[in-house]
Amino acid sequence: MILYKTEEEIELIRQSALILSKAHGEIARLIKPGISTLELDKVAEEFILDNGGKPSFKDYNGFQYSLCISTNAVVVHGMPGKYILQEGDILSVDCGVYKNGFHSDCAYTHAVGLIKPEVQKLLDITKESLYLGIKKAVVGNRMGDLSYAIQEHAETNSFTVVRELVGHGIGRNLHEAPEVPNYGKRGQGVKLQNGLVLAVEPMVNLGTRQIVQEDDGWTIRTKDNMPSAHFEHTIVVRKDKAEILTTFDYIEQAKNS
Repeated sequence: MILYKTEEEIELIRQSALILSKAHGEIARLIKPGISTLELDKVAEEFILDNGGKPSFKDYNGFQYSLCISTNAVVVHGMPGKYILQEGDILSVDCGVYKNGFHSDCAYTHAVGLIKPEVQKLLDITKESLYLGIKKAVVGNRMGDLSYAIQEHAETNSFTVVRELVGHGIGRNLHEAPEVPNYGKRGQGVKLQNGLVLAVEPMVNLGTRQIVQEDDGWTIRTKDNMPSAHFEHTIVVRKDKAEILTTFDYIEQAKNS
C-alpha cells in the first residue's frame, strides 16, 4: 500500500533530511587517501546521534553500521572496515537518518584524489541522471517517466543501469511502496500524486549491468569488477516541480573548503 504524506509528516522528514545532509558534509570533509572506511562510519554515527537522530541502517536486518560504504566495483551495501582509501578510488557513501518517527535516505559517490576521466564521467552522468529522474517526479506523471529519464541518460552515455536494485518509498519505514526502478517505459507504472515521498537512487555501472552478491550476504559488486556509481535523494512529488528534501550542498561546501 502506498502511503501519501501529510504536510506535517513531510516537515518531519525534512528535519531528518537536514541532519542527514549535514552528516554527509561531515564525512565529505574527511574523504582522502589514508583514512579507513570504519573511521568515516564512526564520525557519521556520532554526528547523527549528537544532533538528535538515529542512524537508519544500524541494526536494520542485522546490518551493524551507520553507513553503507561501497568502493570502486562495489555497487551498494558495502560494509565499513579496515580498508584504507587510496588515491584513485571512488567511494559511495549511503546513509539514512531516523528522527521524529520518520526516515530519510541519501547517497553520494566521491572521487578519492584524482580518478580516471572515464570514471569521473561515470560519476557525473549518474548524478545528472538522478536529477533528470527527479524532474519527472511531478503530479500526473507515472513512475515509468521517472525511470526512463534515468535509464535513457545513462545508456545514451554508454553506461549500464543496475536492474535488481531500486529506489523506494520512504517514511515511517525505511523502505515503503512503491519501488522506484532506474529503468522503465514512459507512461507506465504507478501514477505519481502529491505527497508521495520517494528515495530516488540511480546505480550506474561502467561495464556490465550484471551484479553479484559477496559471501558476507550484504556487499553487492559488479560482475566484471568495473566501477559503479550511486547517487540518491529523498524527494516529494509535487504539482509542478518535485521538492528535494536532502541536499548535496554540505558535501559540495566541504569539498571546496
